[in-house]
Amino acid sequence: MNNMLFQNVAATQDNPNWEKYIYRQNPLYSREDDIRSPFARDYTRVLHSMAYRRLKHKTQVFFNIDNDHICTRMEHVSHVDSVSLTIAKGLGLNDELTKAIAIAHDLGHAPFGHKGEEVIRNLAKQHLKQNFWHEQNGLRFVDKIELLEDNYKVKKNLDLTYAVRDGIISHCGEVDKNGLKPRDISIPIEGFDMPGKYEAITWEGCVVKMADKIAYVGRDIEDAITLGILDQTQQNELIKMARIHDQKAINTTVIMHNLIIDICQNSNPECGIKLSQRFNEQLKEIKEFNYRNIYHNPRLKPYFEYVELIITQLFETLVSLYDNKHTLKGMFDNKKYAPAFFSSFAQWLSRYCCSSIVPDGELKKESLNCENEKIYQELETKELYIQAVIDYISGMTDRFAIAAFNELLQFGVHV
Repeated sequence: MNNMLFQNVAATQDNPNWEKYIYRQNPLYSREDDIRSPFARDYTRVLHSMAYRRLKHKTQVFFNIDNDHICTRMEHVSHVDSVSLTIAKGLGLNDELTKAIAIAHDLGHAPFGHKGEEVIRNLAKQHLKQNFWHEQNGLRFVDKIELLEDNYKVKKNLDLTYAVRDGIISHCGEVDKNGLKPRDISIPIEGFDMPGKYEAITWEGCVVKMADKIAYVGRDIEDAITLGILDQTQQNELIKMARIHDQKAINTTVIMHNLIIDICQNSNPECGIKLSQRFNEQLKEIKEFNYRNIYHNPRLKPYFEYVELIITQLFETLVSLYDNKHTLKGMFDNKKYAPAFFSSFAQWLSRYCCSSIVPDGELKKESLNCENEKIYQELETKELYIQAVIDYISGMTDRFAIAAFNELLQFGVHV
């Protein structure tokens, strides 16, 4: 295994595209004694963001918020971080960029896993004639939604580097490809209109995409076994499948290790980030096994219906509050019917609207303390407001969505 093979194409200062990779739409405030690289700074900006913290209460696959041993979205991100970092170091790529993309790749993921994403996608198509997919929404979150305080406690947009933003929108691990290579630098992020259309612009982004798939297929099996989703026959099928390629494979940890080492042994700049034929076939077989026995398991049907009920009701309730420039005031007047839910949304919405339509008091103070892009302007159209509702719901944790729904059940809504 030669870890010098990718040294000349890594996203470092010697790369001819370095300035493009580290470009920020708006320069960050600087500290004279800061020793971090641009990508290391992105990593810590994501680490301190509220969107990252909320991942610990978002479903990965199995809704089980009271079971500490079931993987959450945050743990999944940590697994992708671990797998991609190991590969990046093994290949001689920029590990700081790799870690930054990995930790940020699922920011803004919908609550309740991919079912939540599906429900929001249907609402976006119905009401805005737009598609919704979590890679694109992740980019929207880091560009437009997530805020951090600067040195003077003023909230501003994250303004991550181009290479990290690109890695977020291009990380789709659902598409089965082997031999990943960076796309041409002339294809902009704006050219993405569907998941997996293009590869990342950096080798590091390609590594994260491959690591995402390795991480989720492995851990999802462990959770399915823990919850009794897979019976002994299915578990035996999985073991036989794994041992076709490695007689020593006894659990998903060993399988994941084999895939990581195989990538490091078979990847090069000419062939791309790739698995050998036998391990690529194994990964496809495991993924197909997961879809057949886990993701489409009929035992998940009650959960799917519960998720659709919650998200749809939250959406319809908030949309019913629209009153053009008077929306925030009306929301304040009606908050007695859902105090926590309406207050939270009003405070959140006030950050992204022009302060001219924000009522005086705490909401106005919050609005004036945010020097971010005012993406919803003065709520002059219902479409702008519906986009705000979708953005808000997509950022929720499972816990908060359930609490908001239960509050609606308790108080009822009269608007």
